[in-house]
Amino acid sequence: MAKATPDQMKQGMNLWMEWKNAKDKSILDLGTPVGNGVHLKKGGSSPVVGDSIIQAPSMDAAKKILDNHPHFHTQGGSIEVFEFLPMPGM
Repeated sequence: MAKATPDQMKQGMNLWMEWKNAKDKSILDLGTPVGNGVHLKKGGSSPVVGDSIIQAPSMDAAKKILDNHPHFHTQGGSIEVFEFLPMPGM
């Protein structure tokens, strides 16, 4: 989005808001954009550009919530889905 025109930015935000409004009950934290990440294991930059926290009863349900997510409307857009696991001993 850093090189997007104001109209492209508005269109992108419209996609986000449509997705958010359709999935609002499952979104615990819509998240924020991030930048300048560093992958510490091998060096270099991180492909992560933002985060969101959703709640779902299963991984399949989480994937369904992400149907039509705005990232899938961008060239090369992708999403990584992770489950929060309990901390051992906590």
